[in-house]
Amino acid sequence: MPALALLVALASAGTAQAQSAVDEGRKLAFDRSKGNCLTCHVIKGGNLPGTIGPELVDIKSKYPKREDLVAILNDETLRNPLTVMPPFGRNRILTEKEIDAVVDFLQTL
Repeated sequence: MPALALLVALASAGTAQAQSAVDEGRKLAFDRSKGNCLTCHVIKGGNLPGTIGPELVDIKSKYPKREDLVAILNDETLRNPLTVMPPFGRNRILTEKEIDAVVDFLQTL
């Protein structure tokens, strides 16, 4: 029985860490001075969104591979040289950890 309790505790800790990353990603996405996603995108729950970029909905089905979203946030100009999307990673606007958190959040949309 103690082994089962340990497994439940570890699973709960993992779930809490995942939710914390999603919360951090949401905070960054809505932060006008950092991630700033709302400047160009409509995101459910965000105030005063822009419409330059696509609405951020159903992201996991549009981008099933996590690394695709990471690449877009890191430097979309590699895939689309004419994009207006800032290269958040290349320009060090967001750290790798912050990009991962934003991707965690985007995958919940």
